[in-house]
Amino acid sequence: MNKTVIPEHYASDMSLYETQDAISFIKRTFQDSLSRALHLKRVSAPLFVESYTGLNDNLNGVERPVGFDVPATGKEGQVVQSLAKWKRMALYRYDFRPGKGLYTDMNAIRRDEELDNLHSIYVDQWDWEKVITEDMRNETMLKNTVRAIVHCVCDTLDLLKARYPHITTELSRDVFFITAQELLDMYPDKTPKEREYLLVKAHPTAFLMQIGGTLSNGERHDGRSPDYDDWSLNGDILFYDALLDCPMEISSMGIRVDPETLDKQLSISGCDDRRALLYHTMLLKGELPLTIGGGIGQSRLCMLLMGKAHIGEVQSSIWDAETLAVCASHGIVLL
Repeated sequence: MNKTVIPEHYASDMSLYETQDAISFIKRTFQDSLSRALHLKRVSAPLFVESYTGLNDNLNGVERPVGFDVPATGKEGQVVQSLAKWKRMALYRYDFRPGKGLYTDMNAIRRDEELDNLHSIYVDQWDWEKVITEDMRNETMLKNTVRAIVHCVCDTLDLLKARYPHITTELSRDVFFITAQELLDMYPDKTPKEREYLLVKAHPTAFLMQIGGTLSNGERHDGRSPDYDDWSLNGDILFYDALLDCPMEISSMGIRVDPETLDKQLSISGCDDRRALLYHTMLLKGELPLTIGGGIGQSRLCMLLMGKAHIGEVQSSIWDAETLAVCASHGIVLL
């Protein structure tokens, strides 16, 4: 069902060419800033992986990956849904050392995604991952990394506004940290999305922590696959989007599972069948490095910084007839 909402009196003040130029500027500027801040090196990433490896991201466990046969190899391939697990394997293969990491351009297809202002079946993000040591697997490390990413976002915005003075977007560098349980305790009668809205209205830049486990009301704030994030050391970076009057999730990230946490979360989630997959077998044996990592939405970031109303203004995708009609009626050109 279409959920596109266009703000009253919205009109983009950038031509198509200016929009494309700004997208290029944001992507170049931000990834350079991120690589410096987190000590990351760029690597090439796959568009698809072999299904038997367990490297594809299961997301919430219900999204269907796009699969296809490869006659030349006799194997099955899957278009990636994210690179959460592939990156950790890459750090192992490239022999990265603690404090150093990688980032890559990730393109994915999520065919079951509902379409609205912020969601598309096409996903583009910077996937990053960094090797850490056991004594770095703590909340302090997580929070410091979040602050570094937020500063990269805000630095990029400052440079973008110097290039395009008509852009009026304002973001806060001050990050408010709160757990999903603490947010539930504050607003027990609200849904998870309503709680996130109230959070960013009070704190325009927030990091919502500890997502994936069951809360005191017997529900989860949001789904998380059991085999990459440690649910006690993860979270979402949220900005308040003043144009759409909503929270904008820019990044899902966290300190990754160690063998003990993976074992526990697989059991809790009823995913014990994954233990036989290559990635999970290596991780349970302690053969993969301890890491922290996440994904940062490229189109989401461009949309937020440029003050766009619809994600289709900054990326090319496939849209339903109603979305096309609604955007056309408001003079919004989808790429």
